[in-house]
Parts: sequence; C-alpha cells; structure tokens
Amino acid sequence: MSDMQPDLRELYQEVIFDHNRSPRNYHGMERPSHVAQGHNPLCGDELTVYVRVQDGVVDEASFVGQGCAISTASASLMTEAVRGKPVDEVESLFQDFHAMLTDSNPVNRDFGKLKVLAGVKEFPVRVKCATLAWHTLHNALQGVQEPAKTE
Repeated sequence: MSDMQPDLRELYQEVIFDHNRSPRNYHGMERPSHVAQGHNPLCGDELTVYVRVQDGVVDEASFVGQGCAISTASASLMTEAVRGKPVDEVESLFQDFHAMLTDSNPVNRDFGKLKVLAGVKEFPVRVKCATLAWHTLHNALQGVQEPAKTE
C-alpha cells in the first residue's frame, strides 16, 4: 500500500476495521453442505467456515471464530464475495486472491471489495492471517477433514 495515495490507504484501512468490528455473516449455519475448520498457529487465529451449496452455486457462506483484525475482516469479506457464485468460480477466486497476496506478478482481476486486503502483501507475516479463511473455505468445498493451516 506504500504506493497508494494516503486517502485510498485510509479508506482501505477503514473497510478492514469496519469488517473487523462488525463482521458480516458471522454465525453458525444450520444444515451446511460443507464445513471446515482453520487454524493459524502463528498468531492463534481459529475459525470455522460454513457453506451451503445448491446446484453448484454457493447459496450461503458464514463463519465463526476468533482472530486478528485482518483474519476477521478477510473472512467477512470472503463470505460476501462468494455468495451466489458457482463453486468453480469460488475456487478460481481463491487461487487469484492467494496470488494477489503472494505472487510477484499476481493475476489482473477485478477483486471488488477484496482489493482492500492487497496491502497485506507488504507484511508477509500477515498474509497468513488474510488467507486463513480462504484456505478453510477451499478445504470445506474440497471435503478435506483436517483443519486448514497457513503453515
């Protein structure tokens, strides 16, 4: 975010703070079709992601757990971003989001509100916080039983 204008950086930070203070879709789910746990042992973030898929489309996504501001905001933004998308598109978004935070030449894609997390790339230790919910969602959709980890 160092190359961003100060006003844009402040706006991005405010969106992250807002999603941390008032996370969207923060609740357990009755009768999810997919569920997985995630844990970031480095900073203690733990969460459970619930997904309901109908006809190959994510009908609903939610999460519960505890974590740092970036982890919580990322999970909140993720649940909003994936709702109504086909599972294969969600998997593609997961790959591209991860690339945005880890690759030197990330995919050029319209990330919408998720773009506010792009600045996390400047803080490598925090990338794991931003991607934990996404790894957990991926595990849920793939039916992986072990908790998702960012290690």
